[in-house]
Amino acid sequence: MDDVLELEAGAQVALIAQGRLSAEELMRATLARIEAVNGTVNAIVALRDADTLLSEARAADKGPGRGALHGLPVAIKDLANVAGIVTSEGSPAYVDRVAQTDDLHVARIRAAGAIILGKTNTPEFGLGSHTFNPVHGVTHNPYDPTVSCGGSSGGAAVALATRMLSIADGSDMMGSLRNPAGWNNVYGFRPSWGRVPAEPEGDTYLHQLSTNGPMARCPADLALLLKVMSGPDPRRPHDLPAMRFDAEGAGISGKRIGWLGDWGRAWAMEDGILDLCQGAMEVFAEAGCVIEPVTAPFSLDALWDSWTMLRSWSVSVGLAPLMADQAARKKLKDTAIWEAERGMAMSAAEVQAASEIRSDWFRTAAALFERFDALAAPTAQVWPFAIDRAYPEAIAGQGMDTYHRWMEVAVPASLIGLPALALPAGFGPRGLPMGVQLIGRYGNDQGLLALAEAYHRRTLWPQKRPPET
Repeated sequence: MDDVLELEAGAQVALIAQGRLSAEELMRATLARIEAVNGTVNAIVALRDADTLLSEARAADKGPGRGALHGLPVAIKDLANVAGIVTSEGSPAYVDRVAQTDDLHVARIRAAGAIILGKTNTPEFGLGSHTFNPVHGVTHNPYDPTVSCGGSSGGAAVALATRMLSIADGSDMMGSLRNPAGWNNVYGFRPSWGRVPAEPEGDTYLHQLSTNGPMARCPADLALLLKVMSGPDPRRPHDLPAMRFDAEGAGISGKRIGWLGDWGRAWAMEDGILDLCQGAMEVFAEAGCVIEPVTAPFSLDALWDSWTMLRSWSVSVGLAPLMADQAARKKLKDTAIWEAERGMAMSAAEVQAASEIRSDWFRTAAALFERFDALAAPTAQVWPFAIDRAYPEAIAGQGMDTYHRWMEVAVPASLIGLPALALPAGFGPRGLPMGVQLIGRYGNDQGLLALAEAYHRRTLWPQKRPPET
């Protein structure tokens, strides 16, 4: 059999179900691949013992099929708990914290038959779109190890690109599924907020910015994992009802896509990004879609003010226990302390004002989706930057006033919980990948999957390498 690691996750699962591939064979190939390449890219962390993993794979071969992911090796982003594995979140404050139980989406992945082999690397607390931390180090871009792989789901994207995994989970607050997908030539899907429920603990009403979601090398595998991860939890409000996702969907001819570009020149962009992403729009046009430029639909300053208020407020809540512990606080990175202090200083009136802007933008976006089936924009405003930089301080001569301003392109979807699917857009002049994000009406996750599948069939970008330069 040809290299099974080149196969999509759905194909691997099908072969196991047919008895043409064993879970043990797939696990051996996976572990060999990790041994061969992970030392270079550092995407998989907290790898479990090989003998234990092979024993679990043999047990999967002997037992009945357990679900949609039966026998599939999976690694979980190191912001989520996996029973028996350290959840460091990339922070020295949590370096010895071994999880006692699985988080909700992890439990669903395990129940579907996946074999969890370890974790994927992430920035400390998932803050910042460049995957490095003082616990596990930096994750390298497989297309050029001297540049960033993005983040915060950077380890997951690199593991997919290097064929160490065929499917992966991730999370997205400010582009954390989208930017690394774009920079690693794979797919990442931030689903509608509430599609994949978070842990039913603490407050479950106020903080609606971050969500878990799937990453893969094809839209069909996004749908496969989304079906496993999604569905309401009776202990949480606001969750969306369960549904059956299918990347095939209906035909896309006649679908209307609004091209946001650089938001009326409000987003600073490095040269070449818009041209490459507009080329992706041409693929949709060839498939019969109608592509129409969209003038800036809302004040970007208002969106940024609302976003930074609500984000810092949310981050401060999560970091409050560590901020209150002086010994733990000394272990936090400066940007985490900045976010937490900023959030803790906010008044209720400021949070209310930020949420009113968010509500105005949701109403404006709802009107846009009466005209369009999706909106499109690049997944990032810069090409992958030097790995020894914490973040870009300027884009095309325009200074960035925060550590995350360079990912402002992620805000329109994140602020109001819209689904956003990152597609590979091809390679730039230096052979580095870039992506384009499709943003959909709230709840229309299926529509984005159908658009992505039609695009994938015409491009097959994850199977390609950049041209020689």
